[in-house]
Amino acid sequence: MLSIGDTAPIFCLPSSDGIEICLQNLRNSFVVIYFYPKDSTPGCTTEACDFSASLAHFVENGACVLGISPDSIQSHQKFINKHTLTIPLLCDGDHSVALQYGAWGEKKMYGKVYEGILRSTFLIDPQGKIAFMWHKVKVKDHAKAVLDKLMEIRSNLA
Repeated sequence: MLSIGDTAPIFCLPSSDGIEICLQNLRNSFVVIYFYPKDSTPGCTTEACDFSASLAHFVENGACVLGISPDSIQSHQKFINKHTLTIPLLCDGDHSVALQYGAWGEKKMYGKVYEGILRSTFLIDPQGKIAFMWHKVKVKDHAKAVLDKLMEIRSNLA
């Protein structure tokens, strides 16, 4: 299990625009990584739209935002086009990155037990360390909470 201050696991994943994004190439800026279960589902749509609507504020505060799910690049592209999302979505088809971040595990719904994405968000600092993390994320106002924490951490560095 990851802790605040740990080095964030590095990865390279294909993005919705066909470009591979590697975490190590994003050093020197803050990175918000949020893991979500499935494109075009109600909670995931709300979360993606909220992060997209707030993207300019994240950028103003030196951060990029990446959404990660097991969905295909084609699914991500449809999701982005349907909701005019402005954040890159990354494809973790074998959920190996989600496993490294502790964002893949046992879930229960209607008495059925299965494995899937555990909705989680990680704020990574410019040195590649985990500055904050959220597990069992509730979608409502989550993007704002992440932005508020980013601004708090940045002000403490000043």
